[in-house]
Amino acid sequence: MSEKKWVVDVVIPAFNEENAIGNVLRDIPKSLVRETIVIDNNSSDSTQEQARNGGATVLEQTIQGYGAACQKGLQHIAEKAEKPDIIVFLDADYSDFPEEMIDLIKPIQTQNMDMVIGSRALGNKERGSMTPQQVFGNWLATKMLKWIYGYTFSDLGPFRAIRYDRLLEINMQDMNYGWTVEMQIKAAKLKMKCTEIPVKYRVRIGESKVSGTVKGTIGAGYKIITTLLKYA
Repeated sequence: MSEKKWVVDVVIPAFNEENAIGNVLRDIPKSLVRETIVIDNNSSDSTQEQARNGGATVLEQTIQGYGAACQKGLQHIAEKAEKPDIIVFLDADYSDFPEEMIDLIKPIQTQNMDMVIGSRALGNKERGSMTPQQVFGNWLATKMLKWIYGYTFSDLGPFRAIRYDRLLEINMQDMNYGWTVEMQIKAAKLKMKCTEIPVKYRVRIGESKVSGTVKGTIGAGYKIITTLLKYA
């Protein structure tokens, strides 16, 4: 019996990441991935050019927001004749290690998992890669996930893999900061088989648009908490 050939597509939201996106695309395991989709979310720099040079499909999303950018990528995938088996979400700032994608999708391929979170909390974080408010916010959000929904996660890490058919079942709606936690909440409510793997995490290239500003930090924290309560 021949081994199953898994179709994997990668979705990368990007906003002013001209100095990082090339590194991200270079380190993605090419033999593993059918298509890498970079969604330019109103960048004012050469993010689009760098992404095309790196071999990615580039889309534009004029609606500002992490979730809006991800939704644009999923719309593109939905138009394909052959749908993927697995979607991998990855940030464009080079804080994650794209080569770990091989390990990220393995529990889906070998253990029949529905979703795998790349956990920074379980892995090795470079000093300064996460702010104290990020660490606390992740701790609080995952505790609330446990208390309210009965699922144990250690992180809301954006580096994640999910079966495409289960992602459609989740029916993602959030257009901004609540994207990752909405996915985990709905996976818990649907009793999906979820797991985590430890991943490495380094100081990002450039300044974070969320944790790098007081407004972004407060906005993200508020959205995460309200999303957790919304679906309770």
